[in-house]
Amino acid sequence: MLQVAFIRNNTALVKERLGIRNFKEPQLVDSIISLDDERKKLQSEFDETQSKINAASKEIGQLMAKGHNDAAEKRKEDVASLKLSLQPINIKLAEIEKTLHDELVTLPNLPHTSVPAGKTPEENVVVKEEGSKPELFSGAVPHWDLAKKYDIINFELGNKITGSGFPVYKNKGAKLQRALIQYFLDYNAAAGYTEYQPPLMVNEASAYGTGQLPDKEGQMYHVQEDGFFLIPTAEVPVTNIYRDEIVKENELPIKMTAYTPCFRRESGSYGKDVRGLNRLHQFDKVEIVQLVHPEKSYDVLEEMVAHVEKLLQSLELPYRILKLCGGDMGFTSALTYDFEVYSAAQQKWLEVSSVSNFESFQTNRMKIRFKDGNGKMQLLHSLNGSSLPLPRIVAALLENNQTENNIKLPQVLHTYFGADMIN
Repeated sequence: MLQVAFIRNNTALVKERLGIRNFKEPQLVDSIISLDDERKKLQSEFDETQSKINAASKEIGQLMAKGHNDAAEKRKEDVASLKLSLQPINIKLAEIEKTLHDELVTLPNLPHTSVPAGKTPEENVVVKEEGSKPELFSGAVPHWDLAKKYDIINFELGNKITGSGFPVYKNKGAKLQRALIQYFLDYNAAAGYTEYQPPLMVNEASAYGTGQLPDKEGQMYHVQEDGFFLIPTAEVPVTNIYRDEIVKENELPIKMTAYTPCFRRESGSYGKDVRGLNRLHQFDKVEIVQLVHPEKSYDVLEEMVAHVEKLLQSLELPYRILKLCGGDMGFTSALTYDFEVYSAAQQKWLEVSSVSNFESFQTNRMKIRFKDGNGKMQLLHSLNGSSLPLPRIVAALLENNQTENNIKLPQVLHTYFGADMIN
């Protein structure tokens, strides 16, 4: 969430950066400033009246001590009148503060100055492409056919048990899931990330803290009776570990990783782009999160991008890195890099990771702060990245490494999987 003081002091900049996002309600910026003016006026009126009450109350005590009871009773009537006048001010102030908050939380984060202009994914900028696209034999098939051929993923059974988008992994398919999860966690832990196993449901405050609410309410599964939300990513519970905390500066950076199932409604998803593992309602993912000093967050972003890149290199998958344009960025992000791997049988790029710097947008909502060397309280910066989600990684591994008789696995997975191929 943006801070009102920043909006007020940088109005032109805020409007200009929101324009890079193609934000459709720039008038909210002026409305927020106007509401804050009204809030300040009411707060001043409230404080002035309260000050009169305090002064009169003190005077009453003095009058009583001197035996001036009639004068004291008169001042008591004045105090009662002043207290009565506070009630409508207090009610109006609460209304203004709620309206101000409701408008403030609809503003997305401001894009970093390096974010390219653009409205669609086609306008994202490819900053790097590595690896050779495999040339498959003439009978090569996409991963949903390989899943059936080797009896490792059953999409129809998942549809029977729950619905589309909930596959059942079995035999070596289930084993491959476990192998990848363990490898990703070990890889992250070796880089200094502390592993967590968080809850898979969060309360409204947690979903609000990371920006899922109110922006992505329709995309999450909601347990209405209890007010819980199934997590769309481990970022939500893991970042909230430090909600309402004041962190010591010498504890920075805070590096966390977690494996969780993730749940997304993905309403409106249909067609060939969602076939097989391409888009699911439930999937497994390993996440990395960092809380860092605000002066270091963009250096850390580059470190996290390099971390994910090396992980993809170890899987021997062709990949590319994109810098997202303003119109394709997430609500909370200031700068996002996407990773895509090439799916040889489908002959297209599949997004497998986003690595983002949220600056203080999330930490302002969650009040995650630290005291600097001068004793001044500051907001930390938060970052997160997928490291990695399994579905499209599995799709690319199966498709790119298929032969006529088996599916070869990259060297790094042999020990974790207990074999060098699926046959």
